[in-house]
Amino acid sequence: MLGILKRAKIHPSSEGPKIAVGLDIGTTKVVAFAGQREPDGRIRVLGYGKHTSLGVQRGQVINVVKTAEAISEAIRQTEDRAGIDIDTVMVGIAGQHICNRQVMGEIKLRTSESEITNEDVRMLIDDMFKVVVNPGEQIIDAIHQEYTVDGNSGLTDPVGAIGTQLSSIFNVITGNSLHIRNIARCVKRCNLNMDSLILEPIASAEVVLDPKEKEAGVALVDIGGGTTDVAVFINGLLRHTAVIPIAGDVITEDIKMVFKGIVKEDAETLKLTHGSCLSNSGNENHIISIPGIRDRPPIEISEVELAEVIAARMREIIDRVMEELRSINCLGKLGCGLVLTGGGAKLKHIKEFTAFHTAMEIRIGNPEEKIITGKESEWYHPMYATGLGLLAMGIEKDEDLHLVEEEASPKSAAEKTGKVKKEPKPKKEDDAERERSLRPWAKIQEMIASIMVEDEEYEDF
Repeated sequence: MLGILKRAKIHPSSEGPKIAVGLDIGTTKVVAFAGQREPDGRIRVLGYGKHTSLGVQRGQVINVVKTAEAISEAIRQTEDRAGIDIDTVMVGIAGQHICNRQVMGEIKLRTSESEITNEDVRMLIDDMFKVVVNPGEQIIDAIHQEYTVDGNSGLTDPVGAIGTQLSSIFNVITGNSLHIRNIARCVKRCNLNMDSLILEPIASAEVVLDPKEKEAGVALVDIGGGTTDVAVFINGLLRHTAVIPIAGDVITEDIKMVFKGIVKEDAETLKLTHGSCLSNSGNENHIISIPGIRDRPPIEISEVELAEVIAARMREIIDRVMEELRSINCLGKLGCGLVLTGGGAKLKHIKEFTAFHTAMEIRIGNPEEKIITGKESEWYHPMYATGLGLLAMGIEKDEDLHLVEEEASPKSAAEKTGKVKKEPKPKKEDDAERERSLRPWAKIQEMIASIMVEDEEYEDF
């Protein structure tokens, strides 16, 4: 039985400070983080859980039962550490089935000289979820670029402009419907509700990238266990995403295959403990001894040979990343270069290796943005960037929807008559809140609800 005992349920409509839960279903691990917004604006982690992932390959769920077991255990640990009960989670999605394509969207405004409102922009964004996709695909997200009003292009914020037509190019992100349903099945099997489904590199960027980096131009490279995810930001906007189906697990398999007689667990330990991306940094005389299996002699591995195996595969990964960046002609626009995150970003000398092979500025991205953390924190590690990013987006989603409700709510009778002075709202430091509130949360939730209805197997859970 995979059901979870309930105490004080966490739900998006709960009163008081929003508590959200991010769930990262990865190839090597399943991680859950619970947290809430503090008065200073940052997010405090209340608890987290982690369990080995056994039912996922290259970011795709292939065994619902095993994946659900891992989710259940990660959630249980989070509940125990945070002293709360969880029934709703913000879930990440990745995998080589993810596709990104650009689509032009446009709407006609109500009159010949209409002032564009937030509602007009939301209508344009929502229309992108009606775009025809290939059979077996599902739209996950639609992310705008600059807007155009009556031929005037390059507008980052069209609200308040006067015109007859509003348009923008959108990055429409799609995924395989079967893989999306498998994620939903796993979550449902654990008696959890899926609050939203977010592309993992977008979530990682929330807590790894500084807004100034996004403005100056940066590519986030998330090297996970099964896939390497790329997200390109220029002028503060997400310009491109891509999934490369090779990552840390392939390096581990290479070590296992080259140095015959060792198991995957030993290969992973070798990679993390003794491995390096630079073969010339090793000591040729340093030999690592691995106990043999069932009275067989120990396996002796040269530190330099180990580094050569790791470097060969890392070179392929970095070459594939650069090929992706060249394909969209953005290398000259990445003023802040590459930010490496994910578990693979902690490989020894990866920063120097990547800088040498790309001739670009390289930074290792730890989850520091928006999260109350420090180097002493257990989760101060690139491998937790996605889980913490999902947590941050879960909290912001609730705040964004609250902003939308405030915009849509009619004035009270007292306000209309002028008998009650309306309290002024705090002035926003920038347009970030409005920009976030225009994310198509409602459409994403509609997509999730439709999957739940279509999948008759849910009736058996």
